[in-house]
Amino acid sequence: MKKTLLLLAITTSMLSCKNEPQIDYALLAGNIENPAGKTITIQNGSFNQVININEDGTFTDTLRITSGYYTLNHGRENTTLYLNSGYDLNLTVDTKEFDETLSYTGIGAEISNYLATKALSIEKLQGDSNLFYALEETEFKQKLLAIKDCNLEALKKGVNIDDEFKALETKNLDYDYLASFSSYEPAHAYYAKKKGFKVSKDFLPETFKNMTFDNEQNYESFQGYRSIAMNKTSNIIYENIGEDYQGVYLEHLSPLNDVKIQQLKNDIIKSMGSFLISPANPRMEDLYNFFMSNSTDGEFKDKLTAKFNKNKDLLPGKPSPVFLDYENHKGGDTSLEDLKGKYVYVDVWATWCGPCKREIPYLKEVEKNYHGKNIAFVSTSIDRAKDHEAWVTMVKDMALGGIQLFADNDWQSEFVTGYAIEGIPRFILIGPDGNIISADAPRPSNPKLVEMFNDLKI
Repeated sequence: MKKTLLLLAITTSMLSCKNEPQIDYALLAGNIENPAGKTITIQNGSFNQVININEDGTFTDTLRITSGYYTLNHGRENTTLYLNSGYDLNLTVDTKEFDETLSYTGIGAEISNYLATKALSIEKLQGDSNLFYALEETEFKQKLLAIKDCNLEALKKGVNIDDEFKALETKNLDYDYLASFSSYEPAHAYYAKKKGFKVSKDFLPETFKNMTFDNEQNYESFQGYRSIAMNKTSNIIYENIGEDYQGVYLEHLSPLNDVKIQQLKNDIIKSMGSFLISPANPRMEDLYNFFMSNSTDGEFKDKLTAKFNKNKDLLPGKPSPVFLDYENHKGGDTSLEDLKGKYVYVDVWATWCGPCKREIPYLKEVEKNYHGKNIAFVSTSIDRAKDHEAWVTMVKDMALGGIQLFADNDWQSEFVTGYAIEGIPRFILIGPDGNIISADAPRPSNPKLVEMFNDLKI
């Protein structure tokens, strides 16, 4: 009998060990001094978890994760940490000196402390990013290599950092190094004020030139790999498109058919899909169907569908959304109906919008050239009510011409929402019959605007 009970106890013990659940989560807690908001977010690819911060700045949560690099975002600050199943991390930071005070304790803390120190090291060695990317090619490459070597040395000396992570981080540093080459050409052209700058033939490493993107694990794990994959693939598509984003054909997007990593395809579609779905493009529906069939991002597809459904009613020939009784800077109110019988070129702008203000000199020139023609130039400010006086003053000080109107409810004005406007400046051309000619017309700085006017014989 005792023998039978002993065997039963052993069997039960074995079964309980077998059925013990595997830990598939990490614990993250912390204390934030001078919090810049009420939440933090932890992100990695499709993983996105929001953690609430208590009144005293503390927080705690359980994260069901796969091992890897994650980004912690709080206010305008962000940092990279490493999470693995079974980690129990405690974070402390003061947002007044975020990078300098960030520290971790607990299980797995050594790796995230290394990553925090690495960020500070890069910031110190790189210096001002404007000056960094303004460096000439040789100096840039030397500094880039010095940063990589410094971080490799710190990784090598890291205490209580296992060999598995060291191998992973070595690859990560390689990809970050190459990603900086990917950013150099456009950044140097901008910061060194060299319009049309192209890197020399021997600038890019052969490793970079020969990179192919077919490794989903690398795309998921390494920010540098993702950045290079996005840049190189997107650049091919943008070169196909050229300057005319409103004249895109499906053929321009054909490089997407060769993308082997689905998440990369999703990310590219997300980055360009929403602005390419424009009612100014007669092939909008073809583009929409292509994006929908090639993306597996359900949330983005829902948003794209909502935008497409709005834009369907904004195609040329459709009745224009109207504005009613908008305050006119010269006095009284003005409605779109008051302008019927004329072409109406609408500029949706705001006093705080830099790109809007850069269009003003071009708009003045176009107005001057079409003065006395059958066209009204209407500038509609979507400034908030509290900024009304700033609008009044700017219109006067800059001697803005045309018809200057103040929208009744800024971004929520019916005219703005009716045109599905999500960014400004936005230019719209309406025909004398009140129907849409272009819901996303060329800007005044674009020669295509005058071409359009000429085609219409305005």
